[in-house]
Amino acid sequence: MSIIIPAVLPKSREDLESSLSRLALIERVETVQIDVVDGHFARPATWPYAGGARWELPRSERFRFDLDLMVTDPGEAVDQWVALGATRVTLHVESVTNLPHLVASFEKKYGHEAGFTPALLSLGLAFGIETDLAAIEPYVQKVDYIQFMGIAHIGRQGEPFDRRVLLKIRSFRARHPNIVIQVDGGVSLYTASDLFAAGADRLIVGSALMKADNIEAEITKFEALGEKYGMYER
Repeated sequence: MSIIIPAVLPKSREDLESSLSRLALIERVETVQIDVVDGHFARPATWPYAGGARWELPRSERFRFDLDLMVTDPGEAVDQWVALGATRVTLHVESVTNLPHLVASFEKKYGHEAGFTPALLSLGLAFGIETDLAAIEPYVQKVDYIQFMGIAHIGRQGEPFDRRVLLKIRSFRARHPNIVIQVDGGVSLYTASDLFAAGADRLIVGSALMKADNIEAEITKFEALGEKYGMYER
């Protein structure tokens, strides 16, 4: 998987399709993260919660879809998005009322017990700046990656980068050298170097790509930074 994953925060189905059309022109973009916000756990609400839109993923042989579920108690949402074709699902620990049960349920339904492999369906846990690392320690070996949020208020693209995340990444990386770390929120060409240096493996990039005139050129710049920090040698 690429070290740079474009993220789309769709206001509507039309907005989502427009963003995917732009990304489809870039051959090396194979995976797209779709940010789903319910308007309760995080605000404002996005597609499909905004406007009561139908729950569906665009039919595509072009992309693998990652779903970042910024929703309250996302157990039911996980099942719905997986059924619709999601290949990776990110859950926010602060949104889950019974995290041990949800992680165990995912493993039983979609993990090795069910004959799946991480190459087909992956589960990641995200947590915010204010959440202690201890909250995810019991689950580190049960998920495929950990997502650090680089902003204080999730659910909106363009939020300012919170540098406290760098210390958290370094601390986590020292304890877990082999766990995949990805960062979402506040990622730009100005923060990417610090994130790679701290130990991030993969960057989720939203507004820094989707607001660019030339998305492919921006991806090239991000990848060059990754190469500088040896990301393709890990």
